[in-house]
Amino acid sequence: MSRISRKLQRWTQEILDLPQDLLYDLPRLTLIGNHELHIENHKGVIHFSSDKLVLSLAQGALEITGTELSIRSIQSTEVTLQGRVERIQYIERGEKP
Repeated sequence: MSRISRKLQRWTQEILDLPQDLLYDLPRLTLIGNHELHIENHKGVIHFSSDKLVLSLAQGALEITGTELSIRSIQSTEVTLQGRVERIQYIERGEKP
């Protein structure tokens, strides 16, 4: 990202007071206890099983591990996961999950 692009993003964020997740294409996670996780701004499901969910992100992946995981709802950019969430790991592009 060029220096001018970064300055323009910072200026836009300050003037319009936009949330960083929108401005920088980041995921937004809402964890309710350790039993429900709502993820917004993902790019698709890479892997799903009862103990692991891996989602594609704009700049990497998100790996959620736990037990008795199930997808309660899924839309093009949002997913709600139920079960016992034990670990959430952000994996940057180039790292191996």
